Amino acid sequence: MAEAEIAYVAAAGAAGLALAVSAWALRLRAGLAAREAAVEAAAARQKRAEAERDGALSAFDDIRIGLVAGGGVFSLAGAAETVAAARLALAPETPTTETDDDAVILAAAVHANHPEAVRGLVERGVAFDLTIDDWAVEGRPAGGLAWLRLSPGQAASTGVDPGLGLLTDASPAPTWVVDATGGLIWANRAWLAEVGADTVDQARERALSFDRGAEPILAEAGRIGTRQEGFRWTTGGGRRRAWRIVAEPLAVSVEGGGAVLAFAIDMTEAEETRDTLRRHVEAHDETLNHLADAVAIFGPSKRLAFHNTAFQTLFNIDPAWLDERPTHAELLDRLRQKRQLPEVIDYAGWKATELDFYGASEAAPDDSWSLPDGRTLRVVRQPHPLGGILLLFSDITDELKLRSRYNAQIQVQTATLDKLNDAVAVFGSDGRLRLHNEAFETFWGLSNDQLVEAGDFDAVAELAKAAMPDAGLWLGLKARVADPDPESRVAVSGEARTTDGRIAAWQTRPLPDGATLVAFSDVTARRELEQALAAKAAALEESQALKREFVGSVSYELRTPLTTIVGYSELLETLGDLNERNRQHAGAIRVAASQLARSIDDVLDMAQIDAGEMELTLGDVRIADLFGDAVERFRPRVEGRGGVLRALAAARLPAIRGDARRIGQALDHLLENAVRAISEGGLVTLKAEANETEVRIRVEDTGRGIPYHLQAHVFDRFVRRDRGGPGVGLALVKALVELHGGWAEVESEPGKGAAFILHLPIEAVSDAAAPELLLG
Repeated sequence: MAEAEIAYVAAAGAAGLALAVSAWALRLRAGLAAREAAVEAAAARQKRAEAERDGALSAFDDIRIGLVAGGGVFSLAGAAETVAAARLALAPETPTTETDDDAVILAAAVHANHPEAVRGLVERGVAFDLTIDDWAVEGRPAGGLAWLRLSPGQAASTGVDPGLGLLTDASPAPTWVVDATGGLIWANRAWLAEVGADTVDQARERALSFDRGAEPILAEAGRIGTRQEGFRWTTGGGRRRAWRIVAEPLAVSVEGGGAVLAFAIDMTEAEETRDTLRRHVEAHDETLNHLADAVAIFGPSKRLAFHNTAFQTLFNIDPAWLDERPTHAELLDRLRQKRQLPEVIDYAGWKATELDFYGASEAAPDDSWSLPDGRTLRVVRQPHPLGGILLLFSDITDELKLRSRYNAQIQVQTATLDKLNDAVAVFGSDGRLRLHNEAFETFWGLSNDQLVEAGDFDAVAELAKAAMPDAGLWLGLKARVADPDPESRVAVSGEARTTDGRIAAWQTRPLPDGATLVAFSDVTARRELEQALAAKAAALEESQALKREFVGSVSYELRTPLTTIVGYSELLETLGDLNERNRQHAGAIRVAASQLARSIDDVLDMAQIDAGEMELTLGDVRIADLFGDAVERFRPRVEGRGGVLRALAAARLPAIRGDARRIGQALDHLLENAVRAISEGGLVTLKAEANETEVRIRVEDTGRGIPYHLQAHVFDRFVRRDRGGPGVGLALVKALVELHGGWAEVESEPGKGAAFILHLPIEAVSDAAAPELLLG
């Protein structure tokens, strides 16, 4: 290549390099200018931020100092007046020239008072809270630096911002701050009012405390650096108050403690309300425990919250299991296992329906459970005010039985009243017609609809007055029905006539439930019959009197000729010119006349007894003497018929009080009856025995006896008997024994004889006895 070409190429290369260098220099200058502008902008922003920070910090009465490990101080913020005050307070002997560094002077003053705390903050980052004179000093690590904050006054010494301190001071809750040793640092007005101090200084001087029992809570919060809470009761101003103590640690010092902010929240009203609610719940539970009905309360979680004693007894469930608070579903399952639930086909569906009541807003209609053991329970379900449901179980088995019996009784009563002939109506204490029978409608000629429409007593009386217009009668009946006075509620009765001539008997009866029964009956036929019977009774009494008069007259008229016949027959028997045959005829006449005279005497005695005119002559009667006289009289007659007469009396037989003649008369009739009954080889026996109250005389014979069908009538009068006689003797025996207060009976077996027993009391008990003279 030629030199000219080489030179040209070199020149061209140099020019290109120059252009490239120029372009690079231009780009570098532009980048430097942009970076310079950015740095200037950042510096401006930093200056503005610092100015804003310094202005913000200067707005508060505190001082901020940053420390480095070498002991240097690099910043200071705070109002000039506050910094000057701090220098005077913390370093009064330090000269105040322009060359003095305020931050260094204040940091040195803090270090001089508490070197260990400052060293721990700078070297190890341990925060602290101190008080120097009236300045609160706080040390905190932040951003790799150690910061000091100096706050003047009591509000600042709490570690709380002044604005927040003012807010806390206005709080009604007692609030105070204590240091690590428990000393009072600050308190608000509510706290001072509670302890009775005007200022914090006064509280410190008097060593006042809100509550000694709360001090351990604050100490524990300062020791471990976490919030602590407690509950305390205090007494002051004549009343007890409940407080919730909240202790919030503000900072932990190098010694392991720090300032603590405490709040006392008044819980008195809440505690009193809670106590009132507790007592109310206990009283409510106690009341439910005394109920006969079973009560179970399930909470919102469907667990058993409460049950009374009746619930456990009704279902016989283990109390320990109930105390475990089973769920509603678990309880239903347990009851199903014990067969104490209604037996249903779809148990799962039935159970789900039971549990659906938790979503109900109103009480469900009453339900009834028919249990397999025969019991019937009424079940009431209603939402509980505190959530969940309340179940009420009542055993209505006996109630249903009583209701069934009551309904049956009412039906029977209604049917019974309808079958009565008397007209019956029942009126309540309010005068309303409760019940009436069909005879009541018929008696007054009214229909059931008319009586139902009438309703009360006054309306029914107005309807009945058409048949019985006696206003006084209905007024008196109304007094018995509606008047509550006990003197008016008495049973009364009477009679009245209806407009159609009937005689109506009425009566009222007060009923136990306050109601009154009024009954009417038609007694017209009864009264007519009574009148007829009264007339017949009068006629019968008159005829009886005539009969007694006739019997007496005839008897006395017959006795005269009979006496004559007996006398002449005895005279004929004494005549010597009569042959034996004629003498026998005369004796037969005498015997027949004597028997006729005795029969007439018996008839007269019966008539005298019937008229109540026979009078006994009482005396001591010895049965042995009666037996001796009777044997003496009747032995010849018994032996004349080929029989034997035997008398047996118990030893030491007591004497009886009676009429010896009448008892002997009765004994004679029984012996005559026995003599007629025996034949050849027969036996007549007299026996007597006694007990404490009576003597029994027994007359037995071995004759043919008395047929069974005649034994019931053997003592009847004027009845013809197979043994003969007019039929008065045995009736007279019975009457004479009864006059003595005794009684007679017969024992007989046909073909084997008969026995008559007289029961005579030892002391005669008779109105027919003549009065005796008592000698004392």
